Amino acid sequence: MASRADLLERFVVDEGNADDLRGQDFNVTPTKDNPVVIARIPDDAGEAADPVRELRAFRWGLLPVFAKDIKDGARMINARAETVHEKPAYRRAFNSQRALIPVDASYEWLETDEIGKSGKKLKQPFAIRPTDGSTTLALAGLYEVWYDKSLPDDDPNGVIPTYTIITTTATDSVGRIHDRMPMAVTPDGWAEWLDPRNHDVDQLRGLMAPPVDGSLDMYAVSRP
Repeated sequence: MASRADLLERFVVDEGNADDLRGQDFNVTPTKDNPVVIARIPDDAGEAADPVRELRAFRWGLLPVFAKDIKDGARMINARAETVHEKPAYRRAFNSQRALIPVDASYEWLETDEIGKSGKKLKQPFAIRPTDGSTTLALAGLYEVWYDKSLPDDDPNGVIPTYTIITTTATDSVGRIHDRMPMAVTPDGWAEWLDPRNHDVDQLRGLMAPPVDGSLDMYAVSRP
């Protein structure tokens, strides 16, 4: 993962609008806190104010406002691009709470014929990253802030910001490993994607795109 300073520069975020981030993590898994880029209208700004970008650490696994338990987020790490704008769990966030998730690479796991100590077949991780040498992909995502009602209202641990990554059908090169892959947003679409005032479903869906087949390198990496 790129450094905090690199992310601030790449996504044009002011230092005062950024969380402290944990160190590099080469095995980002669901329920961990990870960097996301969002844009919000400041509470004290007028109606004509532009949204301000923020770099935040959110928990991977979306918890919509109606979720009953924090464990529900582990089942909502991905949202399907085909239906994300209409599914009740994602519709509200797609309307005005969209995010970019910066990653150096995404990873998929392929089952092998090798048998592990447990007696089950081992899986080989593959890293997937741009062939053009880009160091950061901006994946399309959504975010929600969930409130844990089992805790007192004034308990800061009860406020849990969460996110999900939007996926689509995998390209041929990735499809042999997994049938789904993350959607990405190119830099020229970041402002429109993040703008909470943008409610044009067709335009927003058009900003998301799977990487063109042949634009990604895929190679085996060591198991964590």
